[in-house]
Amino acid sequence: MTDITSLPPDTGPSFNLSGKDMAVAGQWRLFWLKFKKHRIALASLVVIVFMYLVAAFADFIAPFDPNATNARFTYAPPQALSLFHDGSFQPNVKQLKMTLNTESMRREFQPDPAKPVKVGFFVKAQQPYYLLGLVPMQTKLFGLTNPQVGDSLYIFGADRLGRDIFSRVVHGAKISLSIGLVGVFMSLILGVTIGGISGFFGGWADLAIQRFIELLRSIPTIPLWMGLAAAIPVGWPPLRTYFVITLIVSLIGWTSLAREVRGKFLSLRSEDFVIAARLDGMSEIGIIFSHLVPSFMSHIIATLTLAIPSMILAETALSFLGIGLQPPIISWGVLLQEAQNIRAVAQAPWLLFTPAAAIVISVLSLNFLGDGLRDAADPYESVS
Repeated sequence: MTDITSLPPDTGPSFNLSGKDMAVAGQWRLFWLKFKKHRIALASLVVIVFMYLVAAFADFIAPFDPNATNARFTYAPPQALSLFHDGSFQPNVKQLKMTLNTESMRREFQPDPAKPVKVGFFVKAQQPYYLLGLVPMQTKLFGLTNPQVGDSLYIFGADRLGRDIFSRVVHGAKISLSIGLVGVFMSLILGVTIGGISGFFGGWADLAIQRFIELLRSIPTIPLWMGLAAAIPVGWPPLRTYFVITLIVSLIGWTSLAREVRGKFLSLRSEDFVIAARLDGMSEIGIIFSHLVPSFMSHIIATLTLAIPSMILAETALSFLGIGLQPPIISWGVLLQEAQNIRAVAQAPWLLFTPAAAIVISVLSLNFLGDGLRDAADPYESVS
Protein backbone atom coordinates (compact mmCIF):
# COMPACT_ATOMS: atom_id res chain seq x y z
CA MET A 1 0.00 0.00 0.00
CA THR A 2 1.26 3.50 -0.85
CA ASP A 3 2.45 5.59 2.07
CA ILE A 4 -0.34 8.13 2.43
CA THR A 5 2.04 10.69 3.95
CA SER A 6 3.98 10.81 0.68
CA LEU A 7 0.95 11.44 -1.55
CA PRO A 8 0.81 14.81 -3.32
CA PRO A 9 -1.96 17.18 -2.22
CA ASP A 10 -4.05 16.55 -5.32
CA THR A 11 -4.07 12.78 -4.80
CA GLY A 12 -7.14 11.16 -3.27
CA PRO A 13 -9.94 13.31 -4.72
CA SER A 14 -12.46 10.97 -3.13
CA PHE A 15 -11.94 12.80 0.17
CA ASN A 16 -10.95 16.31 -0.99
CA LEU A 17 -8.08 16.06 1.48
CA SER A 18 -4.35 16.30 0.98
CA GLY A 19 -2.17 13.36 1.87
CA LYS A 20 -0.91 15.15 4.96
CA ASP A 21 -4.44 15.96 6.13
CA MET A 22 -5.52 12.39 5.59
CA ALA A 23 -2.59 11.12 7.63
CA VAL A 24 -3.73 13.08 10.69
CA ALA A 25 -7.51 12.81 10.19
CA GLY A 26 -9.39 10.89 12.84
CA GLN A 27 -11.02 7.55 12.22
CA TRP A 28 -14.57 8.87 12.27
CA ARG A 29 -13.73 11.79 9.95
CA LEU A 30 -12.23 9.38 7.43
CA PHE A 31 -15.29 7.18 7.83
CA TRP A 32 -17.68 10.06 7.08
CA LEU A 33 -15.64 11.41 4.16
CA LYS A 34 -15.74 8.02 2.47
CA PHE A 35 -19.38 7.32 3.31
CA LYS A 36 -20.79 10.60 1.97
CA LYS A 37 -19.39 9.79 -1.48
CA HIS A 38 -21.67 6.74 -1.61
CA ARG A 39 -24.81 8.44 -2.92
CA ILE A 40 -26.98 5.32 -2.90
CA ALA A 41 -26.07 4.72 0.74
CA LEU A 42 -26.89 8.33 1.61
CA ALA A 43 -30.26 8.08 -0.12
CA SER A 44 -30.90 4.79 1.69
CA LEU A 45 -30.05 6.46 5.00
CA VAL A 46 -32.72 9.09 4.31
CA VAL A 47 -35.27 6.35 3.50
CA ILE A 48 -34.41 4.39 6.64
CA VAL A 49 -34.63 7.46 8.88
CA PHE A 50 -38.00 8.29 7.32
CA MET A 51 -39.34 4.77 7.88
CA TYR A 52 -38.23 4.73 11.52
CA LEU A 53 -39.83 8.14 12.06
CA VAL A 54 -43.05 6.76 10.58
CA ALA A 55 -42.82 3.80 12.95
CA ALA A 56 -42.15 6.05 15.95
CA PHE A 57 -45.10 8.35 15.16
CA ALA A 58 -47.41 5.66 13.80
CA ASP A 59 -50.29 6.64 16.07
CA PHE A 60 -50.15 10.20 14.72
CA ILE A 61 -49.69 9.27 11.04
CA ALA A 62 -52.24 6.43 10.78
CA PRO A 63 -55.68 8.00 10.21
CA PHE A 64 -57.63 5.14 11.82
CA ASP A 65 -57.39 2.50 14.50
CA PRO A 66 -55.62 -0.43 12.77
CA ASN A 67 -58.07 -2.89 14.32
CA ALA A 68 -61.25 -0.92 13.55
CA THR A 69 -63.55 -2.91 11.23
CA ASN A 70 -66.20 -1.77 8.77
CA ALA A 71 -68.36 -4.45 7.15
CA ARG A 72 -69.59 -1.94 4.56
CA PHE A 73 -66.11 -1.72 2.94
CA THR A 74 -64.72 -5.25 3.01
CA TYR A 75 -62.02 -5.59 0.31
CA ALA A 76 -62.50 -1.93 -0.67
CA PRO A 77 -59.90 -0.93 -3.29
CA PRO A 78 -57.33 1.85 -2.77
CA GLN A 79 -58.72 5.34 -3.16
CA ALA A 80 -56.59 7.89 -5.02
CA LEU A 81 -55.94 11.06 -3.05
CA SER A 82 -56.50 14.25 -5.08
CA LEU A 83 -55.14 17.57 -3.83
CA PHE A 84 -57.35 19.82 -5.96
CA HIS A 85 -61.08 20.05 -6.61
CA ASP A 86 -62.82 22.55 -8.89
CA GLY A 87 -59.56 24.39 -9.44
CA SER A 88 -58.81 25.01 -5.75
CA PHE A 89 -56.63 23.25 -3.21
CA GLN A 90 -58.98 20.83 -1.52
CA PRO A 91 -57.63 17.34 -0.73
CA ASN A 92 -60.27 14.70 -1.37
CA VAL A 93 -60.99 11.14 -2.38
CA LYS A 94 -63.88 9.93 -4.48
CA GLN A 95 -66.62 8.20 -2.54
CA LEU A 96 -66.86 4.47 -3.22
CA LYS A 97 -70.06 3.18 -4.78
CA MET A 98 -70.79 -0.48 -4.14
CA THR A 99 -72.55 -2.73 -6.67
CA LEU A 100 -73.23 -6.45 -6.66
CA ASN A 101 -71.88 -8.46 -9.59
CA THR A 102 -74.63 -10.99 -10.26
CA GLU A 103 -72.30 -13.27 -12.24
CA SER A 104 -69.51 -13.64 -9.68
CA MET A 105 -71.76 -12.77 -6.71
CA ARG A 106 -69.10 -10.40 -5.43
CA ARG A 107 -69.31 -6.83 -4.30
CA GLU A 108 -67.55 -4.36 -6.57
CA PHE A 109 -66.56 -0.79 -5.78
CA GLN A 110 -66.35 2.10 -8.18
CA PRO A 111 -65.30 5.69 -7.37
CA ASP A 112 -68.05 8.24 -7.81
CA PRO A 113 -66.55 11.46 -9.29
CA ALA A 114 -69.67 13.40 -8.40
CA LYS A 115 -69.20 12.76 -4.67
CA PRO A 116 -65.82 13.91 -3.38
CA VAL A 117 -65.01 13.18 0.25
CA LYS A 118 -63.04 15.99 1.88
CA VAL A 119 -59.71 15.09 3.46
CA GLY A 120 -57.96 17.45 5.86
CA PHE A 121 -54.64 17.66 7.66
CA PHE A 122 -54.27 17.79 11.43
CA VAL A 123 -57.83 16.66 11.97
CA LYS A 124 -59.39 15.58 15.23
CA ALA A 125 -58.90 11.91 16.04
CA GLN A 126 -61.92 9.69 16.53
CA GLN A 127 -60.38 8.43 19.77
CA PRO A 128 -57.68 10.00 21.98
CA TYR A 129 -54.31 8.26 22.04
CA TYR A 130 -50.82 8.63 23.51
CA LEU A 131 -48.03 9.73 21.19
CA LEU A 132 -44.95 7.57 21.79
CA GLY A 133 -46.96 6.11 24.65
CA LEU A 134 -46.41 9.26 26.72
CA VAL A 135 -48.04 12.40 25.28
CA PRO A 136 -51.88 12.48 25.19
CA MET A 137 -53.08 13.52 21.72
CA GLN A 138 -56.36 14.04 19.90
CA THR A 139 -54.97 15.05 16.48
CA LYS A 140 -54.13 12.97 13.43
CA LEU A 141 -51.83 13.97 10.57
CA PHE A 142 -54.66 13.58 8.08
CA GLY A 143 -58.16 12.14 7.88
CA LEU A 144 -61.75 12.88 6.99
CA THR A 145 -62.76 16.43 7.90
CA ASN A 146 -66.49 15.84 8.38
CA PRO A 147 -67.08 12.10 8.21
CA GLN A 148 -70.56 11.08 7.17
CA VAL A 149 -72.21 7.68 6.84
CA GLY A 150 -70.81 6.05 3.71
CA ASP A 151 -67.59 8.10 3.65
CA SER A 152 -64.30 6.21 3.50
CA LEU A 153 -60.57 6.87 3.24
CA TYR A 154 -58.61 3.80 2.16
CA ILE A 155 -55.31 4.97 0.67
CA PHE A 156 -54.00 1.38 0.40
CA GLY A 157 -57.38 -0.37 0.37
CA ALA A 158 -59.12 -2.49 3.00
CA ASP A 159 -58.92 -6.14 4.06
CA ARG A 160 -61.59 -8.79 4.55
CA LEU A 161 -62.88 -7.07 7.70
CA GLY A 162 -62.85 -3.57 6.27
CA ARG A 163 -59.72 -2.56 8.20
CA ASP A 164 -57.55 0.21 6.73
CA ILE A 165 -54.42 -1.33 5.22
CA PHE A 166 -52.48 1.95 5.35
CA SER A 167 -53.02 2.25 9.10
CA ARG A 168 -52.10 -1.39 9.60
CA VAL A 169 -48.90 -1.12 7.54
CA VAL A 170 -47.85 2.00 9.45
CA HIS A 171 -48.50 0.32 12.80
CA GLY A 172 -46.83 -2.88 11.55
CA ALA A 173 -43.63 -0.90 10.98
CA LYS A 174 -43.32 -0.44 14.76
CA ILE A 175 -42.93 -4.19 15.30
CA SER A 176 -41.10 -5.22 12.14
CA LEU A 177 -38.51 -2.43 12.27
CA SER A 178 -38.00 -2.48 16.03
CA ILE A 179 -37.53 -6.25 16.12
CA GLY A 180 -34.54 -5.77 13.82
CA LEU A 181 -32.99 -3.18 16.12
CA VAL A 182 -33.60 -5.17 19.29
CA GLY A 183 -32.31 -8.37 17.69
CA VAL A 184 -29.19 -6.63 16.38
CA PHE A 185 -28.54 -5.06 19.79
CA MET A 186 -28.65 -8.50 21.38
CA SER A 187 -26.39 -9.85 18.64
CA LEU A 188 -23.98 -6.97 19.29
CA ILE A 189 -23.71 -7.79 22.99
CA LEU A 190 -23.25 -11.53 22.40
CA GLY A 191 -21.01 -11.20 19.34
CA VAL A 192 -18.60 -8.63 20.77
CA THR A 193 -18.38 -10.26 24.21
CA ILE A 194 -18.03 -13.89 23.13
CA GLY A 195 -15.97 -13.12 20.03
CA GLY A 196 -13.72 -10.80 22.03
CA ILE A 197 -13.05 -13.44 24.67
CA SER A 198 -12.31 -16.00 21.95
CA GLY A 199 -9.86 -13.82 20.05
CA PHE A 200 -8.19 -12.05 22.96
CA PHE A 201 -7.52 -14.98 25.27
CA GLY A 202 -7.19 -17.79 22.72
CA GLY A 203 -6.28 -21.25 23.96
CA TRP A 204 -8.99 -23.58 25.25
CA ALA A 205 -11.52 -20.73 25.47
CA ASP A 206 -11.09 -19.98 21.77
CA LEU A 207 -11.34 -23.68 20.89
CA ALA A 208 -14.54 -24.22 22.90
CA ILE A 209 -16.24 -21.06 21.62
CA GLN A 210 -15.42 -21.73 17.98
CA ARG A 211 -16.68 -25.31 18.15
CA PHE A 212 -19.92 -24.06 19.74
CA ILE A 213 -20.33 -21.47 16.98
CA GLU A 214 -19.75 -24.13 14.32
CA LEU A 215 -22.40 -26.30 15.98
CA LEU A 216 -24.94 -23.47 15.88
CA ARG A 217 -24.14 -22.57 12.27
CA SER A 218 -24.47 -26.19 11.17
CA ILE A 219 -28.14 -26.31 12.24
CA PRO A 220 -30.54 -25.30 9.42
CA THR A 221 -31.84 -21.85 10.33
CA ILE A 222 -35.50 -22.05 9.31
CA PRO A 223 -36.22 -25.46 10.95
CA LEU A 224 -34.50 -24.24 14.12
CA TRP A 225 -36.57 -21.07 14.20
CA MET A 226 -39.74 -23.00 13.44
CA GLY A 227 -39.08 -25.48 16.23
CA LEU A 228 -38.36 -22.79 18.81
CA ALA A 229 -41.28 -20.61 17.71
CA ALA A 230 -43.66 -23.56 17.84
CA ALA A 231 -42.72 -24.06 21.50
CA ILE A 232 -44.12 -20.64 22.46
CA PRO A 233 -47.37 -21.14 24.42
CA VAL A 234 -50.42 -19.85 22.57
CA GLY A 235 -51.81 -18.12 25.65
CA TRP A 236 -48.80 -15.87 26.21
CA PRO A 237 -49.46 -12.10 26.16
CA PRO A 238 -48.36 -10.25 22.99
CA LEU A 239 -45.46 -8.41 24.67
CA ARG A 240 -43.90 -11.63 25.97
CA THR A 241 -44.35 -13.31 22.59
CA TYR A 242 -42.66 -10.36 20.89
CA PHE A 243 -39.68 -10.60 23.25
CA VAL A 244 -39.29 -14.35 22.71
CA ILE A 245 -39.50 -14.00 18.92
CA THR A 246 -36.76 -11.37 19.15
CA LEU A 247 -34.62 -13.83 21.09
CA ILE A 248 -35.22 -16.49 18.46
CA VAL A 249 -34.27 -14.36 15.46
CA SER A 250 -31.09 -13.16 17.20
CA LEU A 251 -30.06 -16.66 18.28
CA ILE A 252 -27.99 -17.27 15.16
CA GLY A 253 -27.21 -13.69 14.16
CA TRP A 254 -24.46 -13.18 16.72
CA THR A 255 -22.24 -15.99 15.44
CA SER A 256 -21.01 -14.22 12.29
CA LEU A 257 -20.22 -11.04 14.24
CA ALA A 258 -18.40 -13.08 16.90
CA ARG A 259 -16.14 -14.60 14.25
CA GLU A 260 -15.34 -11.21 12.75
CA VAL A 261 -14.56 -9.77 16.18
CA ARG A 262 -12.36 -12.76 16.93
CA GLY A 263 -10.37 -12.21 13.74
CA LYS A 264 -9.86 -8.53 14.56
CA PHE A 265 -8.77 -9.33 18.11
CA LEU A 266 -6.27 -11.93 16.91
CA SER A 267 -4.63 -9.30 14.70
CA LEU A 268 -4.69 -6.50 17.30
CA ARG A 269 -3.94 -8.22 20.60
CA SER A 270 -0.16 -8.01 20.06
CA GLU A 271 -0.16 -4.35 18.95
CA ASP A 272 1.90 -1.81 20.90
CA PHE A 273 -1.11 0.06 22.31
CA VAL A 274 -2.48 -3.17 23.79
CA ILE A 275 0.86 -4.05 25.37
CA ALA A 276 1.16 -0.49 26.74
CA ALA A 277 -2.32 -0.69 28.27
CA ARG A 278 -1.47 -4.05 29.88
CA LEU A 279 1.80 -2.70 31.30
CA ASP A 280 -0.14 0.30 32.63
CA GLY A 281 -2.18 -2.08 34.76
CA MET A 282 -5.46 -2.03 32.82
CA SER A 283 -7.59 -5.14 33.19
CA GLU A 284 -8.18 -7.49 30.27
CA ILE A 285 -11.87 -6.55 30.05
CA GLY A 286 -10.90 -2.88 30.09
CA ILE A 287 -8.48 -3.40 27.21
CA ILE A 288 -11.17 -5.17 25.21
CA PHE A 289 -13.90 -2.54 25.61
CA SER A 290 -11.75 0.60 25.94
CA HIS A 291 -9.16 -0.01 23.23
CA LEU A 292 -9.84 -2.97 20.97
CA VAL A 293 -13.57 -2.58 20.30
CA PRO A 294 -13.41 1.18 19.56
CA SER A 295 -10.52 0.61 17.13
CA PHE A 296 -12.85 -1.14 14.65
CA MET A 297 -16.25 0.18 15.75
CA SER A 298 -16.98 1.44 12.23
CA HIS A 299 -16.67 -2.12 10.92
CA ILE A 300 -19.02 -3.37 13.64
CA ILE A 301 -21.60 -0.73 12.73
CA ALA A 302 -21.45 -1.75 9.07
CA THR A 303 -21.85 -5.43 9.96
CA LEU A 304 -24.82 -4.77 12.23
CA THR A 305 -26.53 -2.62 9.60
CA LEU A 306 -26.33 -5.53 7.16
CA ALA A 307 -27.73 -7.85 9.85
CA ILE A 308 -30.93 -5.82 10.45
CA PRO A 309 -32.56 -6.93 7.15
CA SER A 310 -31.97 -10.57 8.09
CA MET A 311 -33.76 -10.00 11.40
CA ILE A 312 -36.71 -8.34 9.65
CA LEU A 313 -36.98 -11.14 7.09
CA ALA A 314 -36.74 -13.78 9.81
CA GLU A 315 -39.65 -12.26 11.74
CA THR A 316 -41.62 -11.90 8.51
CA ALA A 317 -41.04 -15.51 7.56
CA LEU A 318 -42.03 -16.85 10.99
CA SER A 319 -45.17 -14.70 11.14
CA PHE A 320 -46.12 -15.56 7.56
CA LEU A 321 -45.84 -19.27 8.35
CA GLY A 322 -48.13 -18.74 11.34
CA ILE A 323 -45.57 -19.70 14.01
CA GLY A 324 -44.28 -16.23 14.84
CA LEU A 325 -46.23 -13.19 15.93
CA GLN A 326 -49.99 -13.59 15.84
CA PRO A 327 -52.96 -11.20 15.86
CA PRO A 328 -53.77 -8.91 17.59
CA ILE A 329 -50.08 -8.00 17.19
CA ILE A 330 -49.60 -6.17 13.90
CA SER A 331 -46.40 -6.70 11.92
CA TRP A 332 -45.64 -6.90 8.22
CA GLY A 333 -45.37 -10.65 8.49
CA VAL A 334 -48.78 -10.86 10.16
CA LEU A 335 -50.24 -8.71 7.37
CA LEU A 336 -48.82 -11.09 4.77
CA GLN A 337 -50.83 -13.90 6.30
CA GLU A 338 -53.83 -12.35 4.55
CA ALA A 339 -52.04 -13.10 1.26
CA GLN A 340 -52.02 -16.86 1.90
CA ASN A 341 -55.53 -17.09 0.48
CA ILE A 342 -55.31 -17.14 -3.33
CA ARG A 343 -58.92 -15.99 -3.70
CA ALA A 344 -58.28 -13.05 -1.41
CA VAL A 345 -55.18 -12.03 -3.39
CA ALA A 346 -57.03 -12.36 -6.68
CA GLN A 347 -59.83 -10.18 -5.36
CA ALA A 348 -57.65 -7.76 -3.38
CA PRO A 349 -54.02 -7.83 -4.62
CA TRP A 350 -53.12 -4.88 -2.37
CA LEU A 351 -53.18 -7.30 0.58
CA LEU A 352 -49.96 -8.79 -0.84
CA PHE A 353 -48.31 -5.86 -2.57
CA THR A 354 -48.60 -3.25 0.20
CA PRO A 355 -46.81 -5.05 3.08
CA ALA A 356 -44.47 -6.74 0.59
CA ALA A 357 -43.46 -3.32 -0.82
CA ALA A 358 -42.75 -2.05 2.71
CA ILE A 359 -40.55 -5.07 3.40
CA VAL A 360 -38.68 -4.80 0.08
CA ILE A 361 -38.03 -1.06 0.45
CA SER A 362 -36.78 -1.38 4.02
CA VAL A 363 -34.58 -4.41 3.33
CA LEU A 364 -33.05 -2.94 0.16
CA SER A 365 -32.40 0.40 1.86
CA LEU A 366 -30.74 -1.29 4.82
CA ASN A 367 -28.61 -3.41 2.51
CA PHE A 368 -27.50 -0.38 0.47
CA LEU A 369 -26.78 1.51 3.67
CA GLY A 370 -24.80 -1.44 5.02
CA ASP A 371 -22.77 -1.65 1.81
CA GLY A 372 -21.91 2.04 2.07
CA LEU A 373 -20.93 1.70 5.72
CA ARG A 374 -18.85 -1.38 4.95
CA ASP A 375 -16.94 0.48 2.23
CA ALA A 376 -16.46 3.47 4.51
CA ALA A 377 -15.10 1.22 7.26
CA ASP A 378 -11.84 1.03 5.29
CA PRO A 379 -11.28 4.71 4.46
CA TYR A 380 -7.75 4.19 3.15
CA GLU A 381 -8.87 1.77 0.45
CA SER A 382 -9.21 4.43 -2.26
CA VAL A 383 -5.57 5.43 -1.90
CA SER A 384 -4.13 1.93 -1.81
